[in-house]
Amino acid sequence: MIKKFFLLLLLALVVIQFIHPKRNKATGEQPNYIGKAHLIPGDVKLILDKACNDCHSNNTHYPWYSKLQPVDWWMDKHVKDGKRHLNYDEYINKSLRYQYHKMEETIEMVKEGEMPLDSYTWMHKDAKLTADEKNKLIGWAESVMDSMKAKYPIDSLIRKK
Repeated sequence: MIKKFFLLLLLALVVIQFIHPKRNKATGEQPNYIGKAHLIPGDVKLILDKACNDCHSNNTHYPWYSKLQPVDWWMDKHVKDGKRHLNYDEYINKSLRYQYHKMEETIEMVKEGEMPLDSYTWMHKDAKLTADEKNKLIGWAESVMDSMKAKYPIDSLIRKK
């Protein structure tokens, strides 16, 4: 009985290797990319590329182990969830309040060490942010907010309580 169970389990593991979700790979230019509206300094772009964009853009770089199931499903869920919260490639397509609030959230989550996720930095050691990188990312998000405040009325950026 146990032998049949393990044989069925092995068969199921083999079969699921052929079932994969659609990859998060954009082709062509991203017209709503945050960089079209706000300057992203080179050092900040490097930080975004190494620690943020796999889950917060339309273009994920997949490691070799993403070809294995159920890891691929788990990663797909993380990417979809990350994009649902913030997608830098769809950023300027959103309302001004949304854009402003996402920069506030970015600052808060980076300060509190909630981003990047521990489950991401566990496998991607280079994505763990140093204090200097956190400060650069926070400074950039603050500069985006400042430029929005200079360009738009504050009541278009902040929801009245």
